[in-house]
Amino acid sequence: MNEANQQWLASIKQELESNILRFWMDHTIDESKGGFFGFISRDLVVNPEAGKSLVLNTRILWTFATAYRLTGNASYLKIADRAYGYVNEHFVDNEYGGLYWMVNAAGQPAETKKQVYGQAFAIYAFSEYYRATGNEDSLQQAIELFHTLERYSYDQQYKGYFEALTREWQETNDNSLSENDLNEKKSMNTHLHVMEGYTNLYRVWKSDELHAKLKELIQITIQHIIHADSAHFILFFDEQWTVKSEHISYGHDIEGSWLLVEAAEVLGDEALLAEAKIIAIRMAEVTLNEGVDVDGGLFNEAGPAGLIDSDKDWWPQAEAVVGFYNAYQMTGEDKYRRAAEKSWQFIENHMVDKEHGEWYWSVKRDGTPSSNIEKVSPWKCPYHNGRACFEMMERLSGSSSTH
Repeated sequence: MNEANQQWLASIKQELESNILRFWMDHTIDESKGGFFGFISRDLVVNPEAGKSLVLNTRILWTFATAYRLTGNASYLKIADRAYGYVNEHFVDNEYGGLYWMVNAAGQPAETKKQVYGQAFAIYAFSEYYRATGNEDSLQQAIELFHTLERYSYDQQYKGYFEALTREWQETNDNSLSENDLNEKKSMNTHLHVMEGYTNLYRVWKSDELHAKLKELIQITIQHIIHADSAHFILFFDEQWTVKSEHISYGHDIEGSWLLVEAAEVLGDEALLAEAKIIAIRMAEVTLNEGVDVDGGLFNEAGPAGLIDSDKDWWPQAEAVVGFYNAYQMTGEDKYRRAAEKSWQFIENHMVDKEHGEWYWSVKRDGTPSSNIEKVSPWKCPYHNGRACFEMMERLSGSSSTH
């Protein structure tokens, strides 16, 4: 390994172990009510009554299972075990299957709808916990969830997956993930993360049915979700894939570029992989040309008339490091490596909270923290930044990107 890679690898490992993982181990354990706190502000004020989200808890499970799998550090396994236990005890719906979207601070169901995005993260986390520990129950849970999504969420007529269903898996008009999202039947975001969950499950469960569904998901992403001309993700659709949004999310574009390639690699379909790589390179190039500021930070969103959110949230910066480095690995073009390095420098200079630990939710264009005070919340979790570190540690040390 060359010296530049060694130095970069060392800084990434330091950030992962001493800042990101350490923060979650030291500050987020809810000793009185179990599991993890649902909300902590950036100056470390805990709200012990905050609700606890499926997204946060499955992402903690995924992150610490991966950390244990890659390092063998038993302290990471302890957190993964805690997350696995809490998710099973409080989020799993033993009557109707699947997992609740939110529980209250005491762990009782608060929002019982079956948000498919959340089920996808449970598949991602359960399959990763199996990879890390060999726990057969978690593998069976992931497989069962796959079958449940195929039974209730899959659109037999137009393909793809509906956003949300009621607790009993009936149709609902309450589709949106958050107040920032459109209330549409299908979204890029849900399909991206179903693909991610199915990819991780296929690593450990080589079922013919899962192979077919993962292949179809990759094809749907290419045919419907990535705009043929602009190479941006289209964000929202109705059932028939009619476009319902013109917004551009640069973070999702660069994240999707490498997740698409990873899915095709794990699937093992050479023709589809070749197609995915061509599209991923286009997505990375467009993101680099349109979405990156002079300081290396990635803007949040644009519309047809240009930039609409010049803040830089934490998670697009993490995905930019991996996405641009993935483009460099595929093309050998130095501009992508430089973009990945610059993304990492931006993170170190602006996103890392050097006083209280972890990363800020976002910074303004001048590099100062934005008004969002969330450090731990339903959406603020260790998955994007933790995963960027895991990915880069493996890529810089020469491990296969399919790990």
